[in-house]
Amino acid sequence: MKRVVIIGGGAAGLMAAHSAAENADAQTEILIIEKNERPARKVMITGKGRCNVTNNCDTETLISSTLKNPRFLYSAFSLFSSADTQSFFEKHGVKLKTERGNRVFPVSDKAVDIVDALASVTRFKNVKLINATAIEVLQEEGRISKVKLSNGELIKADAVIIATGGMSYSVTGSTGDGYRFAKELGHTITKIKPSLVPLECHEGFCSRLSGLSLKNVTLSVFEEGKKKPIFSEMGEMLFTHFGISGPLVLSASSHIKKMGEKQYKAFIDLKPALSEEQLDSRILRDFSERINKDFVNSLDMLLPKSLIPIVVRLSGIPDNIKVNNITREQRQALCRLLKKFPLTITAFRPIEEAIITSGGVSVKEIDPTTMQSKLVSGLFFAGEIIDVDALTGGFNLQIAFSTGYLAGKNVLRCEDL
Repeated sequence: MKRVVIIGGGAAGLMAAHSAAENADAQTEILIIEKNERPARKVMITGKGRCNVTNNCDTETLISSTLKNPRFLYSAFSLFSSADTQSFFEKHGVKLKTERGNRVFPVSDKAVDIVDALASVTRFKNVKLINATAIEVLQEEGRISKVKLSNGELIKADAVIIATGGMSYSVTGSTGDGYRFAKELGHTITKIKPSLVPLECHEGFCSRLSGLSLKNVTLSVFEEGKKKPIFSEMGEMLFTHFGISGPLVLSASSHIKKMGEKQYKAFIDLKPALSEEQLDSRILRDFSERINKDFVNSLDMLLPKSLIPIVVRLSGIPDNIKVNNITREQRQALCRLLKKFPLTITAFRPIEEAIITSGGVSVKEIDPTTMQSKLVSGLFFAGEIIDVDALTGGFNLQIAFSTGYLAGKNVLRCEDL
């Protein structure tokens, strides 16, 4: 009996098991080692529990939406595309729908349906899922030989797929074990940092605005020394006790490459649908309807209540001045502030709060057409452990599915099996 051991029962590991099981003969056993009692815990919490399972797009869009080492994924995306992912889940009884930004969700809006479809791999007679913790992957003469468990048990392995995830959301089991396994086997681990993560800001008023959600605003982020923004998009965001978060902020974070080395400023266009001239006309109209009111009491139709005192202070306009006494210059300064509300980014939030981890096993040491290690025979990688990451919108789960499928298919072709 030949044995394939998959370490990690998440999106990549379970898809690898499916792919391997579909192509395995009766003499091949596929063993999934998962430290949690239930597999795919991280999938359960993605998309706020709805699971943005993929993005309904072509391969070139998948490539262009990958921020780190995109070309490495060309074979994986070509073999198992977004359309293949959707077909897989539909085949397993999960009806899907496409929402704004081509984001694909289960019609039920329940991530558990995606998890159940992935976990159905255990229905294959030659697949076994065991609740255990792997602590070491052993090799002999450059070939995979065994996997050691925390209870001391040694499991014979003819091939191993490491699909342990990164270090983000450590409560789901992604504690960085796979990086250690890979390093002990001679692999290079590139710098690990959070990606798709909330951002800390210097301004103390963020804590006073905590919980305020902004919709249909444009967030732009500038790196010190650059005239063009490294990120600028319209969408939703929110203030927190430490700074800012929400979809726009998570996307912006993935474009910040030199945190700690460079300074970063963020600007919020609170009224992106209006030019400065149009906004000035809007403010003039509001003022004309509140001609005898104090400035601080004149912005309720323009801004959320909690944001008004902050904007008033930053504008430099006295809060108790009557609106009919506000000068044209003061009004234009207010317009500029509303179009470019400033924030100073100081840090990423801890990696435990990140959606994904940036960095991992160097792609130079992995065959992109098989996901097999170039250093150790019978060793494969899949998912977030590899040094690839992408934008929000279902792209990172697609990377997990594509690399998992490719690894699972090729593990059976490994010369050691």
